[in-house]
Amino acid sequence: MIELSHVVKKFAGRTAVDDLSFTVPRGEIFGLLGHNGAGKSTAIGMMLGQVWPTSGEVKVCGYDVQTNRSKALMPVGAIFEAPVFYDYLSGARNLEILSTYTAPTSKARIQEVIEWVGLTGREQSKVRTYSHGMRSRLALAQALLPKPELLILDEPSDGLDPEGIHEMRQTILRLQRELGLTILLSSHLLNEVEQLCTRIAVLQKGKKVFEGNVADVKAACGKVALKTNNFAAAERILRAQNLITATAEEKFITLAEGRSTADVAQVLVTAGIAVEGIWQHEQTVEDFYLNLIKPPPLLAKN
Repeated sequence: MIELSHVVKKFAGRTAVDDLSFTVPRGEIFGLLGHNGAGKSTAIGMMLGQVWPTSGEVKVCGYDVQTNRSKALMPVGAIFEAPVFYDYLSGARNLEILSTYTAPTSKARIQEVIEWVGLTGREQSKVRTYSHGMRSRLALAQALLPKPELLILDEPSDGLDPEGIHEMRQTILRLQRELGLTILLSSHLLNEVEQLCTRIAVLQKGKKVFEGNVADVKAACGKVALKTNNFAAAERILRAQNLITATAEEKFITLAEGRSTADVAQVLVTAGIAVEGIWQHEQTVEDFYLNLIKPPPLLAKN
């Protein structure tokens, strides 16, 4: 559904996106991550035909966005940057007006998307009375108007309270599950990305520094959490027995090759060290992301 091939974008000599390539297959929820200024918004702008690449190719729904923009974007809905509405009009009237910018939309379809995003009963209220969460739902309703096959969502949960974030997550999952949508999601909320996405790409200073499955990210840590009443003593014993190769934060151990958690527990209990818990630690997307993009340590001066 999305294919970027060696895309470069420069603004007045500054490289915002540098040799970026990735694909998003049909039916996937794909996360695009990166700090502010990493190139996410520029990349999304090129997918939506609002920014032309300096070089490289951007295809959406099988069409080159530069040479066939209308066909490429016909099956696409998007929330990009801050949505703007007419505050003095109702939510339903806003959707009617906004739909005319792309293609005529029936009142039945407008009511259908209102129900999909959970605004039923408030669609005739003026938008100025809407909470931030309701405005986010209205933006999602606008993105759904053209019956898209692909949704591109740039920070859809930005500014929402925990309840609103949860509701937006459930709505996105339901849309993907019941309508079969492909979704590209850009977000700073890494916990949400972990719960929503099947694959992610991470950008740093315009370059892609990672692309892969969320499941692989979570399983790649290799650490074991060890909870004991005396971690320092446990570490000494385990190192002496060549059961571990490293420790971290006085709560994680790295097993030596061929060793198991059962081996560790047996040795510690025999040595009189109480083992309150031992389990394979699952890395979070946040752990992975922060380790990936952290700056290198400063070299000591002579």
